Amino acid sequence: MAKKRSRDMKARKHNDDPAAPPEMMKRKEYEAELDKLHVELVKLQMWIAASKEKVCVVFEGRDTAGKGGVIKAITERVSPRVFRVVALPAPTEREKSQMYFQRYMRYLPAAGEIVIFDRSWYNRAGVERVMGFTSEEDVRRFLRMVPSVEAAIIDSGTILLKYWLEVSADEQTQRLKDRITDGRKLWKLSPMDLKSYGRWYDYSRARDDMFEATDTLQAPWYVARTDDKRRGRLNIIRHLLDHIPYEELAREKVRLPKRQKRGDYVEPDYPFNYIKERY
Repeated sequence: MAKKRSRDMKARKHNDDPAAPPEMMKRKEYEAELDKLHVELVKLQMWIAASKEKVCVVFEGRDTAGKGGVIKAITERVSPRVFRVVALPAPTEREKSQMYFQRYMRYLPAAGEIVIFDRSWYNRAGVERVMGFTSEEDVRRFLRMVPSVEAAIIDSGTILLKYWLEVSADEQTQRLKDRITDGRKLWKLSPMDLKSYGRWYDYSRARDDMFEATDTLQAPWYVARTDDKRRGRLNIIRHLLDHIPYEELAREKVRLPKRQKRGDYVEPDYPFNYIKERY
């Protein structure tokens, strides 16, 4: 079983964290930095495909912490055939009867893939525990098993990165209020979000237990502050890139070939059903 990280290491890690930034990052600055990181993510994609490496990235955190936003920022300029996102629905009755990890193992990366879990097997230590969907005995069993399971994943040649997105209570409240009033975000507001909102400290206790059991030397948790979503996204992407030993691959200079001549082709007199141009 993987060794747990010592308490003094954890304390030192948190004491060394920089203070939260005083103001939110401006959109122009954010987009300029994100463009640079997107270039690096494309280089990473090409290296992963060529080297046949395997990467698994886990995103966890409270509701509204920004998991979806950072995943979108990572994947919006790369191929879904290399960067696969896994966001599983509630388990079926059949899946409930299986070994707990079974439904997640099938989604682990094959050679040449990066798999991103938008919530993962850690549901058992978080939402399932807090909302009473599983027993304390099952939670304790799960927490005992995780280090060994993750060690096996890593021993199989997979790079495993685990991120916890940390949002403050005040910021969570504001984001949920925004979801209530913004028609673009209504789909993000579920009855489960409202129930879990009132259980802030139950989630805190569950997070603390999870870290204590699964923050190992082999598979550590990395915590990102996300009250400022833009800074959080950039910091996570930069960290992810720094923890995968990719290289920029040499490629031939691209030249467009000459386009063929029209020859005897004639544009058809066909009544194409064009959409109405309203913009």
